[in-house]
Amino acid sequence: MIPSEKMVFRPSAYAIIVHDGKILLVRSKSSGKYWFPGGGINLEERLETGLKREVKEETGIEVEIEKFLDFRELFFYYEPKDEAYHCFAFYYLCKPKTLDLVKDEDVDDGEAEKPRWIDIKTLSKDNMQAGAEGILDFLLK
Repeated sequence: MIPSEKMVFRPSAYAIIVHDGKILLVRSKSSGKYWFPGGGINLEERLETGLKREVKEETGIEVEIEKFLDFRELFFYYEPKDEAYHCFAFYYLCKPKTLDLVKDEDVDDGEAEKPRWIDIKTLSKDNMQAGAEGILDFLLK
């Protein structure tokens, strides 16, 4: 059990960006596993605005949001900050407006690193961050 003072409520949005049979993913610094670009939405920031900001910070590209895909309620513990999160995660299918990724050293995020276009067929639940199973199943259909 985690004390309530270590629990953080975090609405967030994540982009599912597919181009030419590849999906854009970032690596989690703490786990080394893949995850979708996106993250926490700031107070008074619209989901769509926050999603575009997060994608730009983590990958360097701009996206067009095509449609809402899924919603997940996640609970997770983040060791580097010694905090637990209650996350409302909104997933959107996005189309890339630009394709050139930011250099690894220029990623502007505390947890995401190494944005890469990954062949969807090479993904498995083993190399994805926990919580991605439903989205991964959708992509592999």
